[in-house]
Amino acid sequence: MVVASAPATTYLEFPASLEGKVNVDVRPQVSGYLEKIFVDEGAHVKAGQPLFKIDPKVYAEQLNGASSNQLAAQANVEKAKVEVDRLEPLVASNVVSDVQLKTAKANYEVAKAALAQAKAAVGSARINVGYTLVTAPVNGYIGRIPYKVGALVSNTDAQPLTVLSEVHEMYAYFSMSEADFITFKNNFPGKTLEEKLKNAPPVELILADNSTFSQKGKIGAVEGQFDKTTGAITFRATFPNADGILRTGNTGKVRFAREVPAAITIPQEATFEIQDKVLVYTVADSNKVASRPIRIAGKTANFYFVSDGLKAGERIVLSGTANLKDGAVITPQPVPADSVLKSKQL
Repeated sequence: MVVASAPATTYLEFPASLEGKVNVDVRPQVSGYLEKIFVDEGAHVKAGQPLFKIDPKVYAEQLNGASSNQLAAQANVEKAKVEVDRLEPLVASNVVSDVQLKTAKANYEVAKAALAQAKAAVGSARINVGYTLVTAPVNGYIGRIPYKVGALVSNTDAQPLTVLSEVHEMYAYFSMSEADFITFKNNFPGKTLEEKLKNAPPVELILADNSTFSQKGKIGAVEGQFDKTTGAITFRATFPNADGILRTGNTGKVRFAREVPAAITIPQEATFEIQDKVLVYTVADSNKVASRPIRIAGKTANFYFVSDGLKAGERIVLSGTANLKDGAVITPQPVPADSVLKSKQL
């Protein structure tokens, strides 16, 4: 086959993981035994809806104790006030010394402070009783519930009661290698990366069953630096998901198109791989074959778009590469490039 170039639409695909735009860990704010679970995994809930009930007995007793202490503190305030009221006319008449009145007033202030403290304790105890009913902080879907009724739960547990996901919009996170990142920057207009993101075309989401999600998304953000371990940089695309088809934890591939005015296009069957390198066999004028690595700029179901390693007019082996070795002399049977492209529906 003689290699030819022609205008083409190439596609770049990257594995992606999906998360709801809002993911909230639902955690208890008080410790206790789980008394009731009001919802099931996967249910859609509204903000404020009850999710879990923690046994409130201990906290109800604490509230009762705090309320009793408040009543006692209130009585002490009233008693201290009576003493002040009793001494004031006696001091005015010089019946008792001013020292006694000052002491009574000080005791009155101490009693009022103790009452304020008791009221605060009642408020805190009442809040803790309220915390025994765990409600949804936002609208969303209930994730896995790892706890059963009767389990001891605490606000210090590493594992939340569940995760609540708002999925009307989904984030798809995917990573690009440094080479792909350079390709991305070179192929979309804009002086800054932010401008290039705005000018990038809508992206598609290929689902796990290889179907294409009905809604297109937009690349909205990119991390500030490459991961030193993987050598990749993470992008985030946003997809509308009004029907709730996508869920947190789904996987897929983000794909976006790139128009190439003169793309070297070859069938995938003409290539072979060695140690993660894609190669073809080129055919010299003497009909001797030689393996050559190529760089792939994009692909379709049947074709590769080559960015480096081949030029228009060169000949490559279309089939039978498994039986060839470098230096072998073959008898070519020319196949027109147009017929190959049409037969495989580029």
